[in-house]
Amino acid sequence: MVQNVTQQRSLFDSERRFRLLVEGVVDYAIYMLDPNGIITNWNTGAKRIKGYEAGEVIGRHFKMFYLPEDREAGMPARSLAIAREKGKFETEGWRLRKDGTKFLASIVIDAIYEDGELIGFAKITRDITEQSKAAEALKDSERHFRLLVNGVTDYALYMLDPNGIVTNWNAGGLRIKGYRPEEIIGQHFSCFYSPADQAAGRPARALQLALENGRYEEEGWRVRKDGTFFWASVVIDPIRDDDDKLLGFAKITRDISERREAQLNLEKIQRQLAESQKLDALGQLTGGVAHDFNNLLMVIAGHTHVLKKIAGNDAKSLRAVQAIETATQRGASLTRQLLTFARRQSVNPQPIDLGSSIHSVREVLDTGLGSAVRLHIDLDDDLWPVTADPAELEMALVNLIVNARDAMPGGGSVSVRASNIHIDNGARKGDHVAIEVRDTGVGIPPDIMGNVFDPFFTTKPTGKGTGLGLSQVHGFAHQAGGTVAVASELGKGTTFTICLPRGQSGTARTEEEIRSMASGTVLLVEDNPDVATASAGLLEQLGYSVRWVSDAEAALKELERDGIDLVFSDIVMPGKIDGLGLARAIKRKHPGLPILLATGYSEAAQNAPADFSILRKPYRLHELSRALSELSR
Repeated sequence: MVQNVTQQRSLFDSERRFRLLVEGVVDYAIYMLDPNGIITNWNTGAKRIKGYEAGEVIGRHFKMFYLPEDREAGMPARSLAIAREKGKFETEGWRLRKDGTKFLASIVIDAIYEDGELIGFAKITRDITEQSKAAEALKDSERHFRLLVNGVTDYALYMLDPNGIVTNWNAGGLRIKGYRPEEIIGQHFSCFYSPADQAAGRPARALQLALENGRYEEEGWRVRKDGTFFWASVVIDPIRDDDDKLLGFAKITRDISERREAQLNLEKIQRQLAESQKLDALGQLTGGVAHDFNNLLMVIAGHTHVLKKIAGNDAKSLRAVQAIETATQRGASLTRQLLTFARRQSVNPQPIDLGSSIHSVREVLDTGLGSAVRLHIDLDDDLWPVTADPAELEMALVNLIVNARDAMPGGGSVSVRASNIHIDNGARKGDHVAIEVRDTGVGIPPDIMGNVFDPFFTTKPTGKGTGLGLSQVHGFAHQAGGTVAVASELGKGTTFTICLPRGQSGTARTEEEIRSMASGTVLLVEDNPDVATASAGLLEQLGYSVRWVSDAEAALKELERDGIDLVFSDIVMPGKIDGLGLARAIKRKHPGLPILLATGYSEAAQNAPADFSILRKPYRLHELSRALSELSR
């Protein structure tokens, strides 16, 4: 008897504690329904979630918590039927609070049986509105992120699995690499590497370094779907879960070909600037050396005429004098080339007989081309004259022919052809003379064709070419009012064509006419006694009498005396007044007095007024004669 009382008390205590537990739960609405769905009890959580006091709901049907449309659809009865049939019913859906607001509920209905008979239902409801909002926010965030990634077109953003297989693909990947998602997803990312990089194992090495260092970054060539290359900036990051398990790799690729090209161009400009600075320094040095060297050549050239007279008809002596004269001319040509290279040579355009100029170049090149190269010259009859600087023309021809020789390491032929042509269209319409230099060499690759005239651009090994030769050709052609073009085919040779406008025919006087006109007194202004002696000898051979002074001040004093018919002055002289200053002073005081200036090199000569004639040292007798005759025209 005592034992039964004790058991009943324990059961009563257990049920009391259970009721207290259920009543104390506030996060869940826990309540009972009878077999017809009538509410029979109500806990604190139900009051908090749904807003009803127990007295307001007990005895009423639980369908009161459903939305009107759900009630009309029979959802309350269907949920009890499923719970009765299967023992449990679970769902999520919108429910109503007392104040009419909606909340998203997680619902469980369990059928309760006693001795096999249904006595009701246990119903548990939880408000999951906030969790749903958080989940929706997460979904929205993920959706927005996917839209963001898929919308990026400047970067290829995609994932790799741990083995390097592409698992997703964005619009940037399509734009940059040319693959659609269905073409690339499931493929190994090594297909973006060149065959050489694949063979070297660079894709696998990139993933390994990303794992070891936490990130891998590089720049390099990558391959598009169509086989073309682009310069890429690549970042690979390993992706791990919360347990540090490798899920795969995030890969970002950007096409930076244009940026790289801009960087290379900047570096090229910087190199050109450095070369230009070196060239300027060389020019300063060359200018000073050229002045002194040309004075020495002037002494030699001036006295060869004296030696010719002394030699008379002695063949051996005449050959020696001729050798001296030839060496002097080559020394002068070398100095002129140095000045042109250093951009210190002023342009002196004049009517040119192309036939004579081209043949004179042949004499220089006969030994320089070598026995493996054959030089052919083909000139049309009655070539029109052109107006250009003879020295610059000869330099351009030399540069083209030497380049042609270098393009034929195994030998070949170079042909120079000059012909009269007429251009019918464009800004340069009219008569021209075309000079073609054609070789049978290796040809110029198409990708560098556009750079051949750029200063300092050369394909020759370091120390074998400056990249200034074709630049000089281009500059000469355009300074002379013409053009230069190039045509080439790999393995079949290259042709450069210079087109110069037709010039006016010259009416140069013969040497006899000039000498017959030569008379009068020349005031020679020269600070170097040896050069003065040589120059005076040439003037006297032409029939002039000579008065010599060594500086500008003495020249101005000498002009106060009568009897000076012409002034012939060096430009570079000691004292406060140089040759240009002297010429200006004479123009002011004696405006009708002819003046001829001479120089081996002078930077000041580049700024000389056009009405002053300048003769380059070293000059020969006929050059001096022609320059003096021009003054009297």
